[in-house]
Amino acid sequence: MASKHLTAALRRTSPFRSFSTAAATTAHPPPEAEPYDDGEGISMKGVKIAGRPLYLDMQATSPLDPRVHDAMLPYNLSRYGNPHSRTHLYGWESDAAVEAARAQVASLINASPKEIVFTSGATEANNISVKGVMNFYKDKKRHVITTQTEHKCVLDSCRHLQQQGFDVTYLPVGPDGLVDLDQLRSAVRSNTGLVSVMMVNNEIGVIQPMEEIGKICKEFNVPLHTDAAQALGKVPIDVEKMNVSLMSLSGHKIYGPKGVGALYMRRRPRIRVEPQMNGGGQERGIRSGTVPTPLVVGMGAACELAMREMEYDERRINKLQERLLNGIRARLDGVVVNGSTERRYVGNLNLSFAYVEGESLLMGLKEVAVSSGSACTSASLEPSYVLRALGVDEDMAHTSIRFGIGRFTTEAEIDRAIELTVNQVEKLREMSPLYEMVKEGIDIKSIQWTQH
Repeated sequence: MASKHLTAALRRTSPFRSFSTAAATTAHPPPEAEPYDDGEGISMKGVKIAGRPLYLDMQATSPLDPRVHDAMLPYNLSRYGNPHSRTHLYGWESDAAVEAARAQVASLINASPKEIVFTSGATEANNISVKGVMNFYKDKKRHVITTQTEHKCVLDSCRHLQQQGFDVTYLPVGPDGLVDLDQLRSAVRSNTGLVSVMMVNNEIGVIQPMEEIGKICKEFNVPLHTDAAQALGKVPIDVEKMNVSLMSLSGHKIYGPKGVGALYMRRRPRIRVEPQMNGGGQERGIRSGTVPTPLVVGMGAACELAMREMEYDERRINKLQERLLNGIRARLDGVVVNGSTERRYVGNLNLSFAYVEGESLLMGLKEVAVSSGSACTSASLEPSYVLRALGVDEDMAHTSIRFGIGRFTTEAEIDRAIELTVNQVEKLREMSPLYEMVKEGIDIKSIQWTQH
């Protein structure tokens, strides 16, 4: 009876209720923190544009696939149990959903569900892999091999190990962004505890030869870790063929939710890590903390969709990438593709535009959401360390733009991006004295510049 009276009272009550002071502040952020439409366009952070820009930054994050959202919704509304609650239906159904998602993720990389550990994202998985492995085997293994073009979180984890007394070898890459296999082989020592190589580079889209790298690691009995955040669901992955011991995965790069990722850990031969977080012992004690059922279900659904649609997506995105590159090159000279043109993920097109100032180009392309590199480091005014590792001149590295094409990108968006990019580059080159000199046939590199 009491519950009936409560239900009736709630129905009579307005659906809106007053917030506490703290909640009200959160619910109504200051004007400068959110975009607003004054009838003549959208303004935010001092930038005014006609409407929402078209999105070509898929390596930073991808939009949530509506089908993934549908899969997640019940676990946000009615099936909200803690998957670690063992005494009632709510916990049981959430636990079943988590295990189903674990199997979906495992299937996409040809692994066992028992080898999948859910994390908050690829950054956490990278930290567990690099620091966790080396700290577990620290009595015998004191050396790590990685590349100069790894994601920032892998490089920072390696620097953290160096501060603890470990040795780290940072392998260079060639002008195409690929690691030299002979250099990798010669870098292995008797005390090497881990080789970490990113499968698909987040800035230039280069695909490393993982099967060959895996064979070298197997020959020397060294565990191989790969950051596959940009590869999952986009290129075929087989942990058995690649001989991978650890693999970092992300949900929001494959049209899944943000805030969830996974770590693949090989069981045979078994790889061990020292946990980087202590708590209730969830995920076999490797990653304590309540597993977020809705996010995990979303990542599982995104992996299942990727398995079904990967080939179709690749064909379609490849056509869009060719349309974008050919459209720009047909109207502009001095356009360079950064990284290998043969071994690269088709949805990543990193271009440098000669005789153009990079920051001005980015600001001029405010109707296109693109970036100058990794979202984790693009706030820096320094040229991309990835492009510098390829040997790209500093002036060209400063002018790089990364176009990210995805599942929901349209031909109309590509055509609009071509038009806006070409117009902005031509506008900036008209103001460039260097470009005028080049058109007059002057070799800029032969000029001896003097300082005043």
